Amino acid sequence: MTLEQLRIFLAVADRLHVTRAADALNLTQSAVSASISALENRHDIKLFDRVGRRIILTEAGDALVPEARRLLARAEAVEMVLEDFAQNTRGRLRLYASQTVANYWLPQRMVTLHRQHPGIELDLRVGNTAQVAQSVEDGDADLGLIEGEVSQGELHRQVVARDSLVLVMARSHPWSARRGIPVADYATQSWVLRESGSGTRSEFERVLIKAGLTLADLKVSLELPSNEAVLAAVAAGESLSVMSRRAAVASGKATHMVDVPGGERPFAVLTHPKRYRTRAVNAMIEILSAP
Repeated sequence: MTLEQLRIFLAVADRLHVTRAADALNLTQSAVSASISALENRHDIKLFDRVGRRIILTEAGDALVPEARRLLARAEAVEMVLEDFAQNTRGRLRLYASQTVANYWLPQRMVTLHRQHPGIELDLRVGNTAQVAQSVEDGDADLGLIEGEVSQGELHRQVVARDSLVLVMARSHPWSARRGIPVADYATQSWVLRESGSGTRSEFERVLIKAGLTLADLKVSLELPSNEAVLAAVAAGESLSVMSRRAAVASGKATHMVDVPGGERPFAVLTHPKRYRTRAVNAMIEILSAP
């Protein structure tokens, strides 16, 4: 088994399509098929089944995916250490950021890094806060960028910026004329919220708890996986939601904003204390920490 075989296997597993995997890897379809066949024959297993005109992972293939990811992540970490000793700030930096951070705060800092260190290749994935923290914990990301707190105890969390939560509502909503709204009044309204695991939602829960409420006290009509979806639902109906001020301002949607009492929250960078910090990682953290 080689690392290249594992890279090819993961490319096919991610896309469940040999041709698309070959295009992504800049290989021929026959080369990709031959690599998968060699891996299967070497271990006398089947990694993919063909169902009609498509392929699916077998039980063995599904079990191999997380192990292959971990092994390739460690191989990339070794490569980064060696690159670092070459006295060059270069290599691939894997970032995983929560939606608000990735869409409204991080891009200009990525541009700064590229301008200062053009030899660093950036790879950005976007998810919710829980997914980001787990990826850093597992070694799939070098840096995680999140809003709020995380439960993974081993990770190092460094605050690099501040944000605040705001209520968002249609301009026709009865509360749009109010400048301040006590948290105790929130239980009287219908809500559209981000999904469980999002930083915005966890910070909102913190605000509710301080006021003696929980999410169970609210009338939650919808849970949606993105800020854009939440804003569209709020603009079209009579429900309230809560989100980052940065996201609400940047969206340009026809909604009204009201500050959430006690809704100040941090943006933070996550690193794993037991993993080697390359020059590329340190360069990114320095830029993220700049005023």
